[in-house]
Amino acid sequence: MKQAEIKELSVEELQQKLAELKKEHADLKMAHAVTPLENPLQIRQTRRTVARLATELTKRDQQ
Repeated sequence: MKQAEIKELSVEELQQKLAELKKEHADLKMAHAVTPLENPLQIRQTRRTVARLATELTKRDQQ
């Protein structure tokens, strides 16, 4: 998810997407611990998207 796409979302959508991606990240980490993933870079991409969403939420709270 690109930064431009994140800026277009509402606060409720950001919170919902953040919860979904946090769960997905935890699931990916668990699956990778059991058996290696075909594409372990998915973990990094998901983690960075979670950080982007959290940053945007924090930025909007401060305004």
